[in-house]
Amino acid sequence: MSEANIAKKQEIASAVAKRMEEAGSILVVDYLGLTVAEVTDLRKQLREAGIEMSVIKNTILRRAAKEAGVEGLDESFAGPSAVVFGGEDVVAPAKILVDFAKNAEALEIKAGVIEGRATSLEEIDAIAKLPSREGLLSMLLSVLQAPIRNTALAVKAVAEAKDEAGEAA
Repeated sequence: MSEANIAKKQEIASAVAKRMEEAGSILVVDYLGLTVAEVTDLRKQLREAGIEMSVIKNTILRRAAKEAGVEGLDESFAGPSAVVFGGEDVVAPAKILVDFAKNAEALEIKAGVIEGRATSLEEIDAIAKLPSREGLLSMLLSVLQAPIRNTALAVKAVAEAKDEAGEAA
């Protein structure tokens, strides 16, 4: 192999390593057996959520994972693999892939790293069942607003009771 080829592959591996470092979650899937229409639909769903899916050679993925310090994926870099790079919302990629795999049995999630930690397939399934980041924030906001809302209702009830008592006198 020429030095130019080696340098080019190292450059690609460095770019992939940078994407791995920036990703909130990385999932490796086997897409063999999916039709072109299914892959297109999957890519569209991921793109709409701001998630990137790439097909990259396994040797480059191994080199990039080592460079990025990502552990737990080496065994999954065998055979046809696609890598899904998630952003801030670490739940979204797992949710989309698990939901898609229910209808397209050929899609198989091989491995994942979420927030820098290797994740088992059971954990990925559990994460996929969690509400989205927006849903969790909405629940938190509702819980935080409840005491204020209850206090306001109590003050309003006391004020109305005093008004009624004042009108009756």
